[in-house]
Amino acid sequence: MTEKHLSSQFDTELGTISTRVLEMGGLVESQVAQAVAALTTFNGEEATRVLVQEITVNQMEVSIDADLSTIIARRQPTARDLRLLIAISKTIGNLERVGDEAARVARTVQRLINTGVSTRLRLPVSDLQFASELATASLRRALDAFARLDTQTAIEVIRADNEIDSEFEGLMRKLITYMMEDPRTISAAIDLVFVAKAIERVGDHAKNLAEQVIYIVKGTDVRHNAPDTVESIIK
Repeated sequence: MTEKHLSSQFDTELGTISTRVLEMGGLVESQVAQAVAALTTFNGEEATRVLVQEITVNQMEVSIDADLSTIIARRQPTARDLRLLIAISKTIGNLERVGDEAARVARTVQRLINTGVSTRLRLPVSDLQFASELATASLRRALDAFARLDTQTAIEVIRADNEIDSEFEGLMRKLITYMMEDPRTISAAIDLVFVAKAIERVGDHAKNLAEQVIYIVKGTDVRHNAPDTVESIIK
C-alpha cells in the first residue's frame, strides 16, 4: 500500500469524524432550543423529547471517542493532525455537556409542571429565551468556525461570551427582585436560576469550542486568556 493511499484513507477518516462532530453539534443545538421552548410554553412533551435526545448525544460521544482512539493507535498522527484529533476529543466532550445543560432545563420544566406552577406568575421567561438565543447563536457560530477552521469567527465567539455573561448577571438581579416582591415566585424563581446558569454554561461551552478551533489552526492554547487578548496572542 503506497504512502499516498494511506494519507488518502487518513484524510477520509478525519473528514468522516468531523462530519459526525457537526451532526452532534446540530443535535445539541436543537436540544437547547427545544428545552427553552418547553419552558416558555410549559410543554412537558417537548421536555421529554429533549431527554430522549440526550441518550443519542451520549451514544454519539462514546462512539466518536472510540473511533478517535482507534485512529490515533493505527495512524500515529503527528503535528496538525494530532492537534485536530485532540481538539475533536475535547470538542465532543463540550458538546455532550451542552446536551447535559439542555437536559437540565428540560427536567426543570417537568418539575415546574409537576408542582403546578401557574403560568400567570410574573417570571422573566422571555429574558431566559433571549439569553438562550444568544448562547445558541454562539454555539452555531463555533460549529461553523470548526467546519471551516475559521479563527476569526472563533475569536468573535470568544468575545461574545462577555455579552452572555452580562445577560446572566441581569437575569440574576431580576429573579432576586421577583422573589423579594412576590414570595409566591420563590420556588419557581430558584428553579429558573438553575436554568439561567445552564444557559450561561452553553455559552461557556461554545467559547471552549472556539478555543479548540484556534488550537487546531494555530497550535496555540488560548484558554484562560481575556477575550480581548486572544487575537494578539495568535498573530
